Amino acid sequence: MAGPVCVRHPGRETGVRCTRCDRPACPACLREASIGYQCVDCVAGDAQSRRRASTGSKSRSSTLSWAAPTGRSMVIPILIAINVAIFVFTVAQAGSLSNNADAPLFQQWALQPAAVVQGAWWQLLTSGFLHIGPLHLIFNMIALWVIGRDLERVLGSVRFLVVYLVSLLGGSLAVFLFANPVSNTAGASGAVFGLMGGLAVVLMRLRLSPRPALTIIVLNVIISFAVPNISILGHLGGLACGAALTAAMVYGPKSR
Repeated sequence: MAGPVCVRHPGRETGVRCTRCDRPACPACLREASIGYQCVDCVAGDAQSRRRASTGSKSRSSTLSWAAPTGRSMVIPILIAINVAIFVFTVAQAGSLSNNADAPLFQQWALQPAAVVQGAWWQLLTSGFLHIGPLHLIFNMIALWVIGRDLERVLGSVRFLVVYLVSLLGGSLAVFLFANPVSNTAGASGAVFGLMGGLAVVLMRLRLSPRPALTIIVLNVIISFAVPNISILGHLGGLACGAALTAAMVYGPKSR
């Protein structure tokens, strides 16, 4: 006895059905959904209804007034390239892969609150593009890629870059105000923590569970306190500024 056939292809027998309309459909006519698989007709109908709605569960980022979605990450590869290039330059200057902090550029760009007071204001920004050793660089760049790519696709490249830079400066400002005046601080961690905070805010704005992002934040904060020689102030300052700025972007009045 013949089994059910696909509603769009009567000549194809199939044993699977659309989880939405329960009609039989062949694999070519099914699309992966949040729960199971849906036929192309249901997917098309759902997309049309989401376009008409002011907000939608899966297309919320494209209908909310604050969203500026982009199809691919554009800023993140540039940021990674800049960080890697600066690291390679410091390695060449220092003549050492692990002791690149001995490079003259590193001494000029690393954040030292006392030097900033004396006029080296650029250290508030440049310190966020320095890394001490290859592991420091690798961990931060992986975190930037994993956490930042979804945030950039939702906010858009320009807003994402603003969040990144403000988070970087926020972390540097916290170090400048509260750290030892003669301490040296470097790394993109403050900016990365800001992206973590921004991602959590966006998920809450989209009425999605922020638990994964919050879990990552909590774990990294614990690591910041547990591992020596990590700038806790830079991490917390970046986290606070990134979350606050993203909240202003996504919860602000539509007119702005």
